[in-house]
Amino acid sequence: MAKSQNFLSTLVGSFSQGAADNPTVAMEEAAFRHHGMDVRYINCEVAPADLGDAVRGARAMGWVGFNCSMPHKVAVIEHLDGLGESARIMGAVNCAVRQGDKFIGENTDGKGFLKSLMDVVDPAGKRVVMFGAGGAARAIAVELALAGASAITIVNRGRDRGQSLVDLLNRETKAKAELTVWEGDYKVPEGTDIVVNATSIGLFPDLDARLALDVATLRPGMVVADVIANPPKPRLIRDAEALGCKAVSGRGMLVNQGVIGIKYWTGVDVDPGVMQDELARIFDA
Repeated sequence: MAKSQNFLSTLVGSFSQGAADNPTVAMEEAAFRHHGMDVRYINCEVAPADLGDAVRGARAMGWVGFNCSMPHKVAVIEHLDGLGESARIMGAVNCAVRQGDKFIGENTDGKGFLKSLMDVVDPAGKRVVMFGAGGAARAIAVELALAGASAITIVNRGRDRGQSLVDLLNRETKAKAELTVWEGDYKVPEGTDIVVNATSIGLFPDLDARLALDVATLRPGMVVADVIANPPKPRLIRDAEALGCKAVSGRGMLVNQGVIGIKYWTGVDVDPGVMQDELARIFDA
């Protein structure tokens, strides 16, 4: 008797600009292979004007979910059918999950970052300086506040977006948040425990792009984290390590949010070590 075959794979993917530099597809498909899962991750270059069409296409093709990266994390909300609680508070989505015939927006950025940070320091009671106020920054700031960070200073060039995030934190969390409009090289205040780059400065191929930061104000023992995963050690991380800071690269954040996303889409808890190994093979060879 002929054996029945199923040639229809489960589909997930990502919509972003700069998609060619996003290694998520490689690490997630490595996890799918390792666990024997017939799932494909489709990495798509999508311009802002085409985002609605991309979401409608994913819906029509039966995708079980997708990631959204820059610059779509806020704009995608109007194309979804609802939001999970954390995504609602943050006002940003990086992971859409199919529930029946609906796409529900979730956010794994902050959760992935927090898990990576907790390997180095518990943010409870700590004072944080964060550069940026976009989608990733909103997610990370909310998770840090909910984890007990006592004070969060948002450093951003645009006053309106920065103030919006500060107001959100002060309204929805117990952390004390304030805005500094970013002009010239920012000096990290005395008493800061954690510094976070939540901007795209330093992202491949701009390997030597410099955050407008007075690095002399980074002090030994301070925790310095960057959301950038490609390259694995952007300039801020290299500078921080040279000054004796405890560095947290974006690679751990990327892996952790991948683990969470796959769980949302498939219900499977995948081995993060498989994804770490794949990123090391790509970046460190």
